[in-house]
Amino acid sequence: MDERIPSFFRFEDLRVYAKAIDYSKWVIATLGMPRNECDKTLCQAFTRSAMDIAINIAEGSARTKSQFEHYLKIAKTAIRECIIYTATAKGVGLLDEEGSETSRELLMEMTRMVGALIISLQRGTRRSDTMEGHFDSVDDDGDHDMDPEEPFVD
Repeated sequence: MDERIPSFFRFEDLRVYAKAIDYSKWVIATLGMPRNECDKTLCQAFTRSAMDIAINIAEGSARTKSQFEHYLKIAKTAIRECIIYTATAKGVGLLDEEGSETSRELLMEMTRMVGALIISLQRGTRRSDTMEGHFDSVDDDGDHDMDPEEPFVD
């Protein structure tokens, strides 16, 4: 009987958050040591955008549902930035074909997961436009706003 204890910070229970952290670590490990100042600038920007995905998920989760949706859209912007950095890194030889494909696949998966989370939040908002409960709080039904059965929560 493996009963999971939820994290104090609820965003840590989101699979998309864990994927974003894993992606950030992958970017850092894969890009390695920059060869020159231009590569260093690209690596720093790429790493920052990769981390921005998780940062925006975490920040938005402590806000109202509509604000969380806004932060998730910012996370999707960071994902698109990473697509551009992936193409650029491949073009200058910092990523090979396999690395580029891996990056794109991970980013597409996170895009789908963030999109599903946005849809779930919108579904809850349509129930009551005045219900502005926080992600980390308990809603009118006495349970957490995010249903643990949703595909984006472990």
